[in-house]
Amino acid sequence: MTSSTADPIDADADELRTLLRNQASTVTVITAPGRPAVGFTATSFTSVSLAPPIVSFCLDLGSSSWPTVAQARHVAVHLLAHHQQELARTFATSGIDRFAAPTRWRTGPEGVPILDDTLALLLCRVVDRVTVGDHVVVLAEPELLRHADVGSPLLYHRGRYAGLAGGPDGTARRPAA
Repeated sequence: MTSSTADPIDADADELRTLLRNQASTVTVITAPGRPAVGFTATSFTSVSLAPPIVSFCLDLGSSSWPTVAQARHVAVHLLAHHQQELARTFATSGIDRFAAPTRWRTGPEGVPILDDTLALLLCRVVDRVTVGDHVVVLAEPELLRHADVGSPLLYHRGRYAGLAGGPDGTARRPAA
């Protein structure tokens, strides 16, 4: 039997990171209220349950955002559009004021920072935090939703931001009739 993949190797952190670079992930920015408010770029956002509705994201315990998220009762998950690569870079950069101009945002319900013009927004109540290794999995129940009917999501794949194949803005093209 011939295989198109390499022989299996021991799974360590570096090898796992290399393997996971092949998985395309939706790019989100998570924000939480605090003094100061925090926000960070995450590619670990996922749906966990529909009944009840629960979503999750992961955060490194060493992150500067963790102490605030550890205490937050509410967070916002912003799904970024393909054209928001610079916003993703801003919230992935350490040591800067991520909410300074040109970031456009406002204070939303529960004091949570809400970014303007994202593809979708979920305002969530945190229901649990589970420590797993050097990260924490935050489980949250969406309370308010907002989404745009147009646009393509920003993806992260092989260490770069990407969009869906198709048009110049990353939107998929419909097949010709």
